[in-house]
Amino acid sequence: MYVIVEIQGQQFKAEKDKFLYVHYLGEKVNAGDTVEFDRVLLVDADGDVKVGAPTVEGAKVVCEVETALVKGDKVIVFKKKRRKGYRRKNGHRQTFTKIVIKDIVA
Repeated sequence: MYVIVEIQGQQFKAEKDKFLYVHYLGEKVNAGDTVEFDRVLLVDADGDVKVGAPTVEGAKVVCEVETALVKGDKVIVFKKKRRKGYRRKNGHRQTFTKIVIKDIVA
């Protein structure tokens, strides 16, 4: 059984006992907290597919926060204009929250 759930504007495929890296949920959650997401867009229960319009009624995903703050890989942004002496180098590391799917209520 799996579901497609929308978390902070992004869609994720969620299965029980799997983990996801979602955008940082903020300082309101800590490791070990339970978080529920009710924007379930699709439910597949062993071939029985329910598609929401826009969401499936009564469906939700119960998750546990494993790590509240995880930094992603560094992305380097380098800009250059040839023969002009213009070079800019900038780096960025996105922050994520690691969550574990504990239960899917369909």
